[in-house]
Amino acid sequence: MNPKNEVGKIYSRPWGTYQTLKISDNCQVKWIEIFPNSKLSLQKHFKRSEHWIVVKGKPLITIGDIKKEYKENDHLFIPIEKIHRIENIYKENIIIVEVQIGSYLGEDDILRIEDIYNRN
Repeated sequence: MNPKNEVGKIYSRPWGTYQTLKISDNCQVKWIEIFPNSKLSLQKHFKRSEHWIVVKGKPLITIGDIKKEYKENDHLFIPIEKIHRIENIYKENIIIVEVQIGSYLGEDDILRIEDIYNRN
């Protein structure tokens, strides 16, 4: 797996898709779509923080010990090494814009703590 994304390419995952809209040395912007009844792994990153803006839907989001539902136009901050997850418990896709900022933005900077798709 190539740890770096290509701008414009749509990547498929078991939970949905993401597309990198812009990337620089320390910042990456992604368009993330989460399928109905799907969820990302419970995870953390060691070299980047993330900012999320809910564009569509009502995601159930875990950040640390807090798990709550958000709505369109809400924004969240996930600090480096903070455990987090996005879940879609509804019947329509959820859309999140994610801005990553850090010293390394590769896809291999993920520690999965829990994953329903049996990925490492």
